Parts: sequence; structure tokens; C-alpha cells
Amino acid sequence: MSRRYKGGVISATPPTTTGGASGAAVGVWTLREQLQAQGGGVWPPPNFSVEYLVVAGGGGGGRDNAGGGGAGGYRSATLTAIRSTAYTVTVGAGGSGATGGGTGGNGSISVFSTITSSGGGGGASNGSNGAAGGSGGGGAYSSGAGGAGNSGGYSPVEGYAGGAGNSLDISGGGGGGAGGAGVSGATTSNGGVGVQTSISGTATYYAGGGGGTRRTSTPGTGGQGGGGSGAAGINGGAEAVAGSANTGGGGGGGAGAGTPSGNGAAGGSGIVIIRYSDIYPAAASTTGSPTITVSGGYRTYKWTASGSITF
Repeated sequence: MSRRYKGGVISATPPTTTGGASGAAVGVWTLREQLQAQGGGVWPPPNFSVEYLVVAGGGGGGRDNAGGGGAGGYRSATLTAIRSTAYTVTVGAGGSGATGGGTGGNGSISVFSTITSSGGGGGASNGSNGAAGGSGGGGAYSSGAGGAGNSGGYSPVEGYAGGAGNSLDISGGGGGGAGGAGVSGATTSNGGVGVQTSISGTATYYAGGGGGTRRTSTPGTGGQGGGGSGAAGINGGAEAVAGSANTGGGGGGGAGAGTPSGNGAAGGSGIVIIRYSDIYPAAASTTGSPTITVSGGYRTYKWTASGSITF
């Protein structure tokens, strides 16, 4: 039975009015009727609770013995939506991979209403530190530090720090993920793991960090949640892999000499998803062509491009 029809027995006598706004509270009422009665007969209510997931764009990987890009900031909680109010939705782009010196580009912010997630930090190029961001970019060979993740006073934090580069294997550190820090080049150079959520109706990981490069052995793998793998240098010459689109995953770090281009890979774009109980009406209007589903007792809206929603 659908959740919207589950009510409660008030008494054995049939109800005198639907919604109970003016009659005695008797009979078998649906959940909707009970909510109407509690709200003085006002339906739909003027405001209601909305769950959100806001993931920013991932950072791009560095070039030349480089660190992986940090994942886009990850924020998920609830807020109170007000009917007849328009809410902005911004889906951040991934940062560009480094093609010369310096770090990869930071990802762009994603926004829903007043909720803003920070773009992932770019991975470092040879001899430099990873950039700070939602999750931090990985540091580069030989001793570059990983960039910091953004706590921002949030609990939990948006993301974690990138791993440090290391002279061992001429390696960069993995970019940080929303669920864990990037791994140092002294071990695996793997990107930090993302966070799993079922807000879309399917359990999915988002915001994994990009893997760092390793010149003479297996490169760092991207963190679960769309992170791209780092490049292999003189051993095989594999290119760095971009973060997956609409996951906020960080891009893999490039190896420089020894691969066809040597460049860092771009970070993955972000995503915004909201849902609320399907006892409430559909949105009055949307822009940005969100994917809309009604399942499992929820109305769910998923944006892969910027837009808006008016409840």
C-alpha cells in the first residue's frame, strides 16, 4: 500500500467532513486528511521539508609527477521550502587539468537555495602543493603537501585533504574525497573515497578524489564516487583519466614525460538532487530540465545543468 494512504482510526463512526476542518474527528482518515486537520484545513501547507544533495565540480589533476584533483564539496541535509518561492540551482563545472606548470583548476561551486558546496581543489604539478577546496588536491613529487578540504563549520565536512607527494616512485598524492583523505604518494597515490547516498532512489557514491601519478608502477586509482585514475609514466604511458560527469569526482594527475600528452585530467561536473514526500504537490515550475521521478514515497528532482525550481 502506498504510504500516502496510510491513515489512522479516529473512531468507528464515519467522518463528518473530509479533512476535519469543521467537523468531529471521527472515522478512518488518510494521512493527508490528518495533516489537513492539523494544519487547520490548509492544503498544501505553506512550507514543508526538502532533502537535498549538492555536489560541486571536482578539481583537475596536475601535470608532471602530479597530484590528483580533489573532489567537489559534498553537502546533504534538509531545509524548509516555502511554496510559491523560486529557488536557484547551480551545477558546477569540473576544473581543467593542468597543461603546463602550476596546479590543475579548481572545480566550480554548486548551489541549491542558500546551500553552497565548494569546488574541489586542483592537483599539484611537480614540486608544488595541492590546492585547497571542497576536498583538497593531491601534492606533487617530491614533497608537495596535499591541499586542505573545507570544513566550513559544517558537520560533516564538505570533504577531506589531498595526499602528499613523495620521492618514492616519483609520485603525486591522491586528491581528497568527501568520505576520506587522499592517499600519500609514499603508498598508493589513490584518491579519497566519496560518500554513498540513496537520495536519487539508487545507492550511489559521489565526490571521489582523483588518483595521483606514479612514474614506474601502477598509478593511483580514483576514489569511489567518480574520481579519475592518475597517469602511469615510463611504465606503460597511460594517460590520466577525467573525473566522471555529474559526480564531482576529481581528475587524475598527469605524469609529464613518458605519456602522450602528460597533462592532468579534468574534474567531473557536479550535481544537485532534491526530494520530498509525494503527499505534497509537484513543483509549480522548473528550469534546467531536471529528471523528475515519483517513487518510494518521494518526488525527486535531479539537475545535471543549472536551473531553478518553484514549489
